[in-house]
Order: sequence, then C-alpha cells, then structure tokens
Amino acid sequence: MAQRLIRMREVTHRVGLQKTAIYRRIQRGEFPRPIKVGRASGWIEIEVEQWISATIAANRAFAQ
Repeated sequence: MAQRLIRMREVTHRVGLQKTAIYRRIQRGEFPRPIKVGRASGWIEIEVEQWISATIAANRAFAQ
C-alpha cells in the first residue's frame, strides 16, 4: 500500500475532532504527530487510520 499524506481538513473530517482537540492529543502523545513538508504539515494516512481503529477497539473493549 502506498503511503499518502493527508492535510488537517481531511484529518478532522475522518476523526471527528476539531483542530485544537487534535493538537492537544498530539501534545499528550495520544495522536500521531504530523510531518513537515516545506511550510505545510501532513499526517501519514495509515497512522491516522490505525489511531481510528485503536480508538474503536478500546471503546468496544471498555463497553463490554
């Protein structure tokens, strides 16, 4: 699978969190860190998808 960078707009859309919530989680080590590409930042798509999957799994385990 080819790696792809996604920008903040797509990240917020996928995870359902606002920018400030995402940056707070990054500071606490709870969300993947972006990488710099020139002056812009982007997230590695697979890392965001893995975070989503882990969050769902943790939620499901907690609910049982």
